[in-house]
Amino acid sequence: MFKKLPGDEAQHLVTTTPDTAVVFRPAVLHTPAIITVLIFTWRLLAGLIRLIWRHPIAATVIAVPAVLCWWASWRVALAAVTVPGSVLIACGLFHRALFLHWVGWRLLAFWRRIWVYRRHWHPVMTVSGLARHVHGRDYLPHLAHVTCTSWADLVTVRMLTGQCVKDWADRVDHLAHGFGATSCRVTVARAGRLLLIFPRRDPLAVPLPAVPILDEVSVGPVEIGRCEDGTPWRLKVHGTHVLVAGATGAGKGSIIWSTIRGLLPAVRAGLVQVWALDPKRMELSFGRSLFGDRYAATPEQCAELLEAAVAVMQERADRFAGLQRTHTPTTEDPFVLVVVDEVAFLTAYQSDKGLKLRISAALATLTTQGRAVGVGVLAALQDPRKDVLSIRNLFPDKIALRLDESEQVDMVLGDGARDRGALADHISPIPAQGAGVAYVRLETSPDPIRVRAAYVCDVDIRDMVAVFTAATPSLPGEGA
Repeated sequence: MFKKLPGDEAQHLVTTTPDTAVVFRPAVLHTPAIITVLIFTWRLLAGLIRLIWRHPIAATVIAVPAVLCWWASWRVALAAVTVPGSVLIACGLFHRALFLHWVGWRLLAFWRRIWVYRRHWHPVMTVSGLARHVHGRDYLPHLAHVTCTSWADLVTVRMLTGQCVKDWADRVDHLAHGFGATSCRVTVARAGRLLLIFPRRDPLAVPLPAVPILDEVSVGPVEIGRCEDGTPWRLKVHGTHVLVAGATGAGKGSIIWSTIRGLLPAVRAGLVQVWALDPKRMELSFGRSLFGDRYAATPEQCAELLEAAVAVMQERADRFAGLQRTHTPTTEDPFVLVVVDEVAFLTAYQSDKGLKLRISAALATLTTQGRAVGVGVLAALQDPRKDVLSIRNLFPDKIALRLDESEQVDMVLGDGARDRGALADHISPIPAQGAGVAYVRLETSPDPIRVRAAYVCDVDIRDMVAVFTAATPSLPGEGA
């Protein structure tokens, strides 16, 4: 009387009896109890093995006292807990850094993995659109590992098959707010794995004093500040060109003067020459004695100084051709750093079209051919638009200080930099909090790094000039 139909055919059934509903009852398959027990036992064992594998120290801390209590007595177990605990307490009191490295950050990572990330992982992945629901089954990216440092959580994630970095970079705001962080940055750990950086505090909130002038003679990289992870920020100037962009009061002078400060021992030794272009006549004029006759303020002087640098570059290229491919600073051929403050005034806002063309041509020549023969350019500007500085892509290393618009971040650091966490438009305009804070994108890495340049005040600049001009009556090559 009744006919069994597949589940998909139930929707096509039509009844001729009014007010009679068609009832479809799918077949029920009864699983033997022994199979269910075996499945749950296997899952329990696999989970226990995975827990021990991922957290061997925590497992050992729990397992050792339990085994001693069962094998010996509770007194032995209590001693096994008390003695190491006393050692850890003493270590935490007298050697805090060592205690945090071996114990503190590991315990914090264990707690935050369970309480913050694992607890919210499913809803955050689902709401942000990083999870997928296919054929009635949820597919989630895998939370692989959590590491804590003094300032941030480093979360390693295994992406779903078919996902790319941009899928995650477009959702950094969802991830940050979902896990209770102020921001999130995305970097590639290796194929198929990402490293999400969630800051817990801002280690760059306090202004940094000027970096002491070292006795060591070096052409770089020079220390000019501090990175977010606590390591020194060393800026490479020899063998590259650097573009610094930032709004008024963002701290461009801190980067320029910290770089010059780091190169001063090499200037005294004759291995470096700093050529300064100061169209505003305000920033670099404080240290005019350091530059000798290689200082320009008016547009005409700037054009002549840039063309002189091009002449030095071409003369070296003729001598080096067929003999060497890289430059090694010597007193005969020192490294020449051309510092241009407010380059936009010279390339875009200059009323004299002839001078504008000369300056643009000289800068383009230096940035395309200069670094191989020891001529570098450090340029600073406020407006990073293409029509203001058409050669911005010729600068391998770029620094974005506080910017006015979110679109300007990618103009300076390259496409996708802001999606990866370079929030230069969110840097505080309050000088004590945001002056000198920047994001750096190097030629060797697409991932932006958050840094803060040391603040070099007027007193520091005057002291630099007084000390080094007294010790160096005549700068190397002066008057040439």
